[in-house]
Amino acid sequence: MTTVTGRLWRGGQPRDEDFTFDAISDCLASEDQLVWADIYDPDHDTLAALAAELHLDIWAVEDAVAPMERTKATVYRTHTFFTVYAVDILGADADDDLLASTLVKHRISGFVLPRGLITVRLPSDDRDGRGVHFDIGSVSRRFDELGGQQYGVGALVHALLDVVVDGHFDAVQTLDDAIEDLEDQLFEDNPASGRSARPDGPRHSLQRSTYRLRKELVELRRVVLPMREVVGAIQHRRLDATTSTSPSLRPPPAPELDPLYADLYDHVLRASEWTESLRDMVTTVFETNLSLQDARLNTVMKKLTSWAAIIAVPTAITGFYGQNVLYPGIETAAGFLTSSVLIVVLVAVLYVMFRRRDWL
Repeated sequence: MTTVTGRLWRGGQPRDEDFTFDAISDCLASEDQLVWADIYDPDHDTLAALAAELHLDIWAVEDAVAPMERTKATVYRTHTFFTVYAVDILGADADDDLLASTLVKHRISGFVLPRGLITVRLPSDDRDGRGVHFDIGSVSRRFDELGGQQYGVGALVHALLDVVVDGHFDAVQTLDDAIEDLEDQLFEDNPASGRSARPDGPRHSLQRSTYRLRKELVELRRVVLPMREVVGAIQHRRLDATTSTSPSLRPPPAPELDPLYADLYDHVLRASEWTESLRDMVTTVFETNLSLQDARLNTVMKKLTSWAAIIAVPTAITGFYGQNVLYPGIETAAGFLTSSVLIVVLVAVLYVMFRRRDWL
């Protein structure tokens, strides 16, 4: 169901009670007004009517509702279109499938106009039906904390992107903590201690958790890395628009936002680099786990081989004395004593030898 909410500022003062969806074009035409309309789960007719009223690019409108759209920013003559993804990491329960992803993405598209912002949000890809939604109110609060009414639409876009990037940082931090937990489990003597036992074994559970984290990092990387281009394109467009010769395309100049966008771009770079480093870390954990499994298998094989060699001694001696032929010591106490001494001595020699080589 389509839900439309919005905010309106006139002369730098909030006038939210005067906001109406049908009057968006009139608000955008006024130089002393700033408008933000948020459309959640839009139907095609509503978005097409708005696009025709505001002269939005038809292909940008299609991208706003198209499935599986990538993170990007496109600059048109009268507006800038962008698509970003906010993310959440859900807590995993003990009974959850270790292959089920805990990463939830919230898709947000935006049309940046000289005096307004139109955001289009689609339902989140909450696979487990936990009802996780993007907190759009946090954008309003961030904008008000900035005092962005005097800085125009650039401050509004910055508030939105800042909330999204902060969510990326939180997700990366959560995945970083999860990888550190995997590292702790990796070198535990008893990896199942303190955790619920699974029928497939603790080591197999570790592999499944590692694989899930790799998938989540791949998904997170797809939405974090392109943010550099999005922030850069919006910032350049904002600077270019302030020098536009057309008053209708010229937003209010706001040099105070330049350091804020520079800081936002720095945060995007840090999140991207952190995501890349985590991919290397989780790959290392996966490969180390395989190496440790090979080492444990070699240890088990050495022990089995050692005990097999020890057991082979009495088997060989008793088998020799069990021949159905005449030989010295047959049916005598001396023969029994000789065979018993040989078994004990050779078994003791092999045991000591294997212990010294750390095979037992």
